[in-house]
Amino acid sequence: MREQLVQLTRRGGDPAETRQPEISGDTLEERIVSAIRTVYDPELPVNVYDLGLIYSIEQENAASVCIQMTLTAPACPVAGTLPGMVEQAVARLDEVDAVCVELVWDPPWTQDCMSDAARLELGLL
Repeated sequence: MREQLVQLTRRGGDPAETRQPEISGDTLEERIVSAIRTVYDPELPVNVYDLGLIYSIEQENAASVCIQMTLTAPACPVAGTLPGMVEQAVARLDEVDAVCVELVWDPPWTQDCMSDAARLELGLL
């Protein structure tokens, strides 16, 4: 079930404010995934992409990106901040002008959503 549209925002801000992790990739989609991988769940040593919280990434046009993501549980304490962190990470890409992050609950997240790297990091393999 699609529930909450978190934000639609234009890029901006002072790029000298903070040093950002290096983003890599040959395509925009690879760079978007690389940017999302810089966002970590504060309670786990795994990024949100490998944790399986990102359900879809769609480019609506050359500079507009919509992301559907979920959380490990509806009562997750970072529900109010994690989607915004994903949005900010992607918005930092030079070729992205607008980012929409939608929080969804269907299908529910399970450990099966995690990458093998995330399972290994958490000792589940």
